[in-house]
Amino acid sequence: MRSQWERKAYGAIAKEDDTARKFHHAKSESNLNKRLLQYEQAQQACEQAMARYDQLDTLLQLLQEALQLCTSQGKLRTKAGVSSELTSLFHLLKELDEAALDKILQPIQAHLDDIIVPYQQAEMIYAQLLAQVPQQILDALILAWHHHHLSHQSQGQQKHYHHCESQQWLDVADGLLEQDLEPLQTLVFDQLDSIIRASSLVEMVNGLIRPYLHSCKGHVTQEMLNLIMFYHNHHRYKSGKRKGQAPIELLTGQALQSDWVDLLLHQVAAGHQVACGASEPSRASRELLPHPLERPRPAQMSAEPACVKSAADDSDASIRQRDKAA
Repeated sequence: MRSQWERKAYGAIAKEDDTARKFHHAKSESNLNKRLLQYEQAQQACEQAMARYDQLDTLLQLLQEALQLCTSQGKLRTKAGVSSELTSLFHLLKELDEAALDKILQPIQAHLDDIIVPYQQAEMIYAQLLAQVPQQILDALILAWHHHHLSHQSQGQQKHYHHCESQQWLDVADGLLEQDLEPLQTLVFDQLDSIIRASSLVEMVNGLIRPYLHSCKGHVTQEMLNLIMFYHNHHRYKSGKRKGQAPIELLTGQALQSDWVDLLLHQVAAGHQVACGASEPSRASRELLPHPLERPRPAQMSAEPACVKSAADDSDASIRQRDKAA
């Protein structure tokens, strides 16, 4: 909605500029009055569109900040504090009086208790860390983790900014500590990484499959979802802290011996082999089979050509018999 309202605001600016240009080119008094009225109406509509967009943009920025685990002062947010902030922001968003916005906010408000669960875990972790780490050092390390976490979600200048901020707060903590910082940094970072935010996982999955769903609306099959799942689980990340690793490797601890395309071709060949050996191939034979985590052998890859060759030999024999009979 923010991008839609932004486009409408730019459209209103362009319309105001167009009416101002037409007013300056008017000659007769009647035409001047007409163009002046059009300009005043366009100017008023432009101001309303810009104010509407600015309000939504500001509230969404505040909403995004309220959902962060850490404040700008290095304090982990509390369950009660996040609940209060979100309730206030939802109330302000409703005052924009937009039916589509109300439709979006209703399910979010209905799951508010689920949204704030991670912050209860953050409260417990902060209390545990405070018993082991001095508060000033802990706050600096939390801020360092916060920017380190955001650096993996950013690109370009923002990524560089968060990386520099993370290193700066690490330097602050190192200056306050009289001993080696690395053990405390590892302790704090590991504890904060253990906080499970289910909404982030859901957003990641939705973001992954949304482009595919948009390209084939009304034609989504279980086989297609299986293929998307296979690709996501077996492709290796190209950047970030998991660069060079596949999700299935992180889950099982076993390294993949080949690329995801090779693994997929192996499973397709295995599915064809099952289909060629059965009179009526079942639905299960057409679905992705459990991967063996290894590159397919030449004997396995020759399953389909063998079936094709056998069928071709039978066809040639029948042709020869017909020719002989003729």
